[in-house]
Amino acid sequence: MKARAALLLASAFALVGARPPMRFQPDPSSVIAAEIAFNRLAQAKGQWTAFRETSAEDAVMFVPQRVLAKEWLRKQADPPASVQWSPSIVYVSCDGRLAASTGNWKRPDGSIGYFTTVWRRDKKGAWKWIMDHGDTLASPREAPEYLTGKVATCKRRGPGEGQAAPDVSPPRRKGNAPPSVPVDESLTWSADVAGDGSRHVTVRIWTGADYETVIDDRVGAPAS
Repeated sequence: MKARAALLLASAFALVGARPPMRFQPDPSSVIAAEIAFNRLAQAKGQWTAFRETSAEDAVMFVPQRVLAKEWLRKQADPPASVQWSPSIVYVSCDGRLAASTGNWKRPDGSIGYFTTVWRRDKKGAWKWIMDHGDTLASPREAPEYLTGKVATCKRRGPGEGQAAPDVSPPRRKGNAPPSVPVDESLTWSADVAGDGSRHVTVRIWTGADYETVIDDRVGAPAS
């Protein structure tokens, strides 16, 4: 009976020309691997080349104003040597489609800073970044001895799925998920830019009872 039901379901998808939605494991190690590969690509092929090749079409970045990454990166020549970076911790949504990473970077001239990157799975399951930002620091942020990852608690909704999580209307950008893919809302992010050019980037994850802010970056207005 189960085999027959599975066959009927597969036939239904074939008739309407659709495919069952791809499912992903909420695996922090895959995000860490994407970050490491991103950094290696920058060292091998050039900083802005790596950013172009790993960004989603709707990705945004700050230079310091908010720009569409693809358009801005198209005009940039790679510097002689790339910045180097390493993630310290990553956070992944319950459905495995959205993630955020943060860590430290170092430029060839010795200057240091931090970064926060938001990642999204594309249609083939590859991680592409959709938001990248950072700032310089006088001293590096404390980094854990080992790279760590945390998965958001699933938000249960509807009858028969347990008690529904409170609707606190978390802030989120349209870039959080590709069109037609439901956002599970277990990981949300926001990037707000003030009139003076300062910005505030946050990432929050659902704990089962409330949202916990796990990344809270504030960048001051650029010097005039």
